Amino acid sequence: MSWNPALEPHCPTGDEVDAIETVIVPRARDIGGFEVRRALPAAKRQMVGPFIFFDQMGPAEFLTDQGIDVRPHPHIGLATVTYLYQGSILHRDSLGTKKEIHPGDVNWMIAGHGITHSERTAPSVRSQPRSSLFGIQTWVALPDDAEEIAPGFEHKGKADLPVLEGEGKQIRLILGTAYGETAPVRTFSEMFYADAVLDAGAKLPLPDNHEDRGLYVLEGEIEIAGQVFAAGKMAIFRPGDPITIRAVAASRIMLLGGETFSGPRYIWWNFVASSKEKIEAAKQAWREGDWQHGRFQLPPDDMNEFIPLPD
Repeated sequence: MSWNPALEPHCPTGDEVDAIETVIVPRARDIGGFEVRRALPAAKRQMVGPFIFFDQMGPAEFLTDQGIDVRPHPHIGLATVTYLYQGSILHRDSLGTKKEIHPGDVNWMIAGHGITHSERTAPSVRSQPRSSLFGIQTWVALPDDAEEIAPGFEHKGKADLPVLEGEGKQIRLILGTAYGETAPVRTFSEMFYADAVLDAGAKLPLPDNHEDRGLYVLEGEIEIAGQVFAAGKMAIFRPGDPITIRAVAASRIMLLGGETFSGPRYIWWNFVASSKEKIEAAKQAWREGDWQHGRFQLPPDDMNEFIPLPD
């Protein structure tokens, strides 16, 4: 696809540096022998548009018979999107889905009223002398009219996603609408999520038709209105201000945002909801562990273990 003229940059000057509302330095977390860097939720900011959780996974390398093993666990009130740069993850869920995700693909799991899933390294990958994993996992909070819908799963291959490229930049649109394109993934609120690769010196404006906007620097170094951001930083911007990114060095960044929710979102463990009562109901259902008749079931071919409710 040829370059979209709407991507021609506007260069901010003077006080536009104040458009940078918040800078977040992710926290390192261990999830069972595998470290992630968590940017959202943060003390300074819970959400960017509907995005309420943002984890960088890796980069990590595994030797033979090693990998990730995130046992079956529940979710409510959100949709997850897993996006990889290296390696693969085998996704299984309580709908019976079994799907391996590869770099550039999108796994979009809608939890709604309740779903259970696991994320593991496939046996075929474990048998290799060496494997790697590098990617981002995000949670998108569902709006009030969708948080109790039936769970679902959607997979889109790399070739299915819109790509805009030219002038030293390439953007793959993962979710939502930006730069005149729309990703082929069903969403429930207005949003955008994109993977942008920039050559040194390339400039890219952020979409200006979304209320909430932010970015995460995955690799390289960028400059915005005189401020330089290195890899591992998330920046969030004031609504409405024109923002242009300049790559100081060859860089890869994730762009995200969308409409601000009208009401609060509560988050506890793997549950997101518009009320504390809904969180408590989900906790009780998982605690009871009625996999046959209860709210949550286990993935049909991954039923031998699960993550218990935290104390």
